[in-house]
Amino acid sequence: MVDQTAHLALPFLAPSQAQKHVTHNEALRRLDGLVQLAVESVDAVSPPGSPVEGERYLLGLSPTGAWAGQGGDLAVYADGAWWFATPEIGWLAFDKASETLLVRKAPGWTSV
Repeated sequence: MVDQTAHLALPFLAPSQAQKHVTHNEALRRLDGLVQLAVESVDAVSPPGSPVEGERYLLGLSPTGAWAGQGGDLAVYADGAWWFATPEIGWLAFDKASETLLVRKAPGWTSV
């Protein structure tokens, strides 16, 4: 049996699972980071020194520091730590820095 959703990787609750709130809260955290996606910047390569809760960045190909090894992913700062998601073809994101709507295509993020 699959333990998460296909596109957003939201965790499923198991019938006999103890502490179901942990799994449910993880799903809410992921939804909050992925839905209505507006990012601070695109092609970011180094994490900010003092990230703010909820900040999101589309990473460049060779990020450093806490983002090392996550090239091309979405970085979300929540609960004092970074978590990452791999964007799929068709995702939309608003780049706050350039005030541009972007779409994820095979070659990468493109202005709509």
